[in-house]
Amino acid sequence: MPALPIRCTSGLLAAATIVAVLAGCGSTQPKSAATAADFKHALAGAPPALAALYGAPGRVLDGGPSAFKRQIAKLRGHPVVVNKWASWCGPCRFEFPFFQKQVTKRGKSVAFLAVDGEDSKDGAHSFLAKYPVPYPSFFDPKSKVATVLTRLSSSTGLPNHRNSSATTRVSGTCLTSSLGNRAERKVAIFSSMSNNCL
Repeated sequence: MPALPIRCTSGLLAAATIVAVLAGCGSTQPKSAATAADFKHALAGAPPALAALYGAPGRVLDGGPSAFKRQIAKLRGHPVVVNKWASWCGPCRFEFPFFQKQVTKRGKSVAFLAVDGEDSKDGAHSFLAKYPVPYPSFFDPKSKVATVLTRLSSSTGLPNHRNSSATTRVSGTCLTSSLGNRAERKVAIFSSMSNNCL
């Protein structure tokens, strides 16, 4: 068999490299870190308020700010982590496995909630099918629930910019806000515990 000319070999090598790179483009998406079975096992025996919260995984709830505030009130006595996300948000795909791991590790003592902002319900359901979580997400297409979080951060001095965090106490409630390197949105922790801020 005759040898291929160097130019042809180089061209084939370049084409093979491009195909390999393009084939790998989708492989950078993180994989889900937990399943419904993982959550069920990890959260068994959670206190009643947390068990009720985690009772129907992957729910996308309506009701706006008033429903969100009612849910927070039901969790009095438990720290609450609120993650604002959207199905179109690239960093969210990378953060959800972290939240999946944290809820399996800490879900019996810390409540987790989410706010699905400026998204479609179909997009939210598809995203949650790929990255399931045991806690509900409040559907927030016009950022009204997010405004509640923003008001809390501005009225309490919590930071609302990247790479920062702070904790403060307001009427006996600990409020913590932090933004990670990849996060373009706020993660807030609310705690009704009287003595300790997280």
